[in-house]
Amino acid sequence: MIARWQWLLVRTTKRLWFRAGLFSLLGVVTALLAVVLRDHIPIDLPGKIGADAVDKILGIIASSMLAVTTFSLSTMVTAYGAASTGTTPRATTLVMEDTTTQNALSTFIGSFLFSLVGIIALSTGAYGAQGRVILFAVTLAVVVLIVYTLLRWIDHLSRLGRVGETIDRVEDATISALMDRCQLPYLGGCAYPDQQEPALPSAEIGSREVGYVQHIDVTALEAFAQKCAALIYLEVLPGSFVNEGELLARIVRAGAEPLGESEVAQILSAITIGVRRTFEHDPRFGLAVLSEIASRALSPAVNDPGTAIDVIGRGIRAFNAQARSVTLQRPETRCNCVHVRGLSVEDMFEDFFSPIARDGAALLEVNIRLVKALASLARCSPALYAAVCARHMAVILERAEAAMTLDADKVRLRACVAASRV
Repeated sequence: MIARWQWLLVRTTKRLWFRAGLFSLLGVVTALLAVVLRDHIPIDLPGKIGADAVDKILGIIASSMLAVTTFSLSTMVTAYGAASTGTTPRATTLVMEDTTTQNALSTFIGSFLFSLVGIIALSTGAYGAQGRVILFAVTLAVVVLIVYTLLRWIDHLSRLGRVGETIDRVEDATISALMDRCQLPYLGGCAYPDQQEPALPSAEIGSREVGYVQHIDVTALEAFAQKCAALIYLEVLPGSFVNEGELLARIVRAGAEPLGESEVAQILSAITIGVRRTFEHDPRFGLAVLSEIASRALSPAVNDPGTAIDVIGRGIRAFNAQARSVTLQRPETRCNCVHVRGLSVEDMFEDFFSPIARDGAALLEVNIRLVKALASLARCSPALYAAVCARHMAVILERAEAAMTLDADKVRLRACVAASRV
């Protein structure tokens, strides 16, 4: 688990304004660079390359980039709305973090500011004849960058906000979070003792906010525990919803000395609570969002079982990736004083399979696909999935028996369940 400042930095770099601001600053600096470097250009060079043409080129860039930026922003907002209504509002965050879209908008805004600053500086005579040469060369490079970005942007617009593209992003985010959790199943700490409760705690740390746990800085908690010769037992994971006063952690140390306000604040600062869940360190959220997309597709208003079946296949890929990682990777333990609960396979199956089984209970094709998916997971990793897959198969059959009206469909589903038992 990365430190809190690193997590905040990563989240900041994913915001649209960050790249746009960076490209804008780069555009302004580039335009002013010609003023600084103009003395290094030979006096006779401007007449040889016709640097006076830079005025018209900058004017064209300034006028066209403003229009292109406005069009791109309206297209982006439309794509966000399509992703929200076509899949689920929870997936819109991933569409907003799309790097191709951010780079395109940032390039257009940066090019506009570059040309605007260049025109202003030219009108004041700040460049001189030699500075125009540098500005002309940089302007040509900017034109090449704009053309390349426009070509990529046009190709990307054909996919932006589409249901399939959005599902791809949710799947990738879910698998990435699962891989990270398999590498650090206890966020870098130790396993929470299952057989017994921790010793009598000297302090219980309650939440002072209402919201979802977004990040836990286990490294900071380890530093605090070593400094105070204490053990920390976390009661929450990223994705947990907490109310004011709800238990976040138990602190055990010799002598059971009470914690001061500064020490409590130090522990609370390591647990970030926000309004909504995030994908980075919360694999269950990704699975729940995939399930939401399938449930929306199965609603009477949409009636698209094909999308639900597609989502089931993506869930299989995510759980297969987890099984491979659990088998191949050796869990790392970096913080020996912090005890964290691991993810439950049963909980993850409930997040993904149960809503789809409930909303698709009356559809034979969805039920068969669910049964075959569970059977394939049980064969993939019997030790990890076999027991939970068997329980979910029984629930799927029970739901279908109550929801389906045709006896022939029930017979086919029973035969599929019987053939799929491991």
